[in-house]
Amino acid sequence: MRDRRGLISESLRLIRPFLPLAAFATAMGTMSGLATAWLLANINEALYSEGGMTQAALWAFAGLVGLTLSGEIVSDLGNSFIGQQVIAQLRKDLVARIIAAPIDQIERYKSHKLLSVLGQDVDTISGFSYAFSSYAIAFAVIAGCAVYLLYLSPVLFLLTALVILVCVYANRLARRRGRALHNEARSAQDLLHKQYRAISEGAKELRINRERRRRVHSQELVATIDRVRDVRIRAMRIFMSANAFDSALYFALIGCIIAGQAWFGVERTVMSGFILVLLYMRGPLDHLINAYGSFVNAQVSFERIARLSADFDNPEPLLADAPAPARTTAIIPAVDRIELKAASYVFPVTDGIEPFVLGPVDLTIRGGEILFIVGENGCGKTTLLKLILGLYTQQKGLLLFNGKPVDPETRDDYRQLFSAIFFDYFLFDDIVASEGAIRDDAANYLSRLEIAHKVSIEGDRFTTIDLSSGQRKRLALIQVYLEGRPVIVFDEWAAEQDPTFRRLFYTEMLPDLKRQGRTLIVISHDDRYFDAADRLIRLEKGRIVEDSFMSTRELQKENG
Repeated sequence: MRDRRGLISESLRLIRPFLPLAAFATAMGTMSGLATAWLLANINEALYSEGGMTQAALWAFAGLVGLTLSGEIVSDLGNSFIGQQVIAQLRKDLVARIIAAPIDQIERYKSHKLLSVLGQDVDTISGFSYAFSSYAIAFAVIAGCAVYLLYLSPVLFLLTALVILVCVYANRLARRRGRALHNEARSAQDLLHKQYRAISEGAKELRINRERRRRVHSQELVATIDRVRDVRIRAMRIFMSANAFDSALYFALIGCIIAGQAWFGVERTVMSGFILVLLYMRGPLDHLINAYGSFVNAQVSFERIARLSADFDNPEPLLADAPAPARTTAIIPAVDRIELKAASYVFPVTDGIEPFVLGPVDLTIRGGEILFIVGENGCGKTTLLKLILGLYTQQKGLLLFNGKPVDPETRDDYRQLFSAIFFDYFLFDDIVASEGAIRDDAANYLSRLEIAHKVSIEGDRFTTIDLSSGQRKRLALIQVYLEGRPVIVFDEWAAEQDPTFRRLFYTEMLPDLKRQGRTLIVISHDDRYFDAADRLIRLEKGRIVEDSFMSTRELQKENG
């Protein structure tokens, strides 16, 4: 019941800006349906009129046809427009929530589930919104026909109403069971999206491992596809059985009316008109009853969207707001020091596994230094990096910039100090350059990194990003150079580079960036190049176990 109320309230919130247009479009659809019922009554009277159809009846017929068609067209156009406006607003709301959500929530949500909601679930609701006007018209037709049937014979009308109520109840039971099956199918489709990613992003690995390829194909992909098919078939069988029951009951009603004509004491002309309207009503009635399936799909999708919205319901302040022009040209303050004081971060417990704990960490990063963060895999280097960047919020302790605490209101401004190339980075093809960035220098970097023959800069975009993994990381290096931020972060940048570019990175590019006044934070496993750092910290199991200046380390080596 709570989900249903939430569904209704969310629907009303989305449609509220278009309420006048929605009311007008629905009224026109209702008018079209009522005109259709009136048209049936007009035709029935004309068929049994002794003098045939009069000129007035012909004009009434033409007017009712025009009213029916115009109402249907206006209703279709109006509701389709509103539906697409609502879908667009729904997408904007979801995108705004994701952009403003804390990064650790996005990381825990899993990308395949996120894409499934943004794609398939929103499209399902879009398809339902397209059909809404036809549902409104069908409802109005049924209402108008019901009034005419009541006028023809109250007794037969009561019998018909009883049969329709039984049909509706049977479909309600079917919908309840079918909804559970649709939920099961949607969960299976989330898994299917994950497996689609496996066969596209893991194509190389699957081709060199026959056993994994067979398992992924037959035991995972085919099995999941079959599961989705079987669950949907079961759901369709339930709905189709309910529809078949409705049809049998409906035609049994017509048979009983015909067979009991004398018992009901109804004139032949009334009886034929009643049967004629009943037969015409079957189409709109089936349309409304069959809408249960579409409504169930839309309801399941809407609940999944509502769940995503609830999961991302604690946005960071100001993160989704468009920055003011003055904000984009504001002078970024000089970096004197960045500090973590007794900072710690604990990951949430999953599947009963003890969570990883970083900290407490005490660290001071001085402006203009080259800081290396080293340690074994899984020791917390990237987590520490995300704390320094303000991507994760420390659960205990403080993050300070130039001696002032970074709070929720200033966190987004603080992040603008940084440019970063993460290990799992995403390469954008557009360039967000600082005002002082010089494109000639960028061309020089393209040449030094030996990718000028493959990519160049046109306007504010690279001509291509379709490069090898090592070349893409070199291109990402040019991006962070053009951004002109005072602090640059490299998360194992050299891991995918050949020896020549690895040496170039440590011995030429890092010193070059330092001479420009940049503060450099580097995660590295290249111990042969540790002497390129001014300072090195080593992590073990989420704690800093070494913090030393490289000049001191070299002196210790010389002294044995």
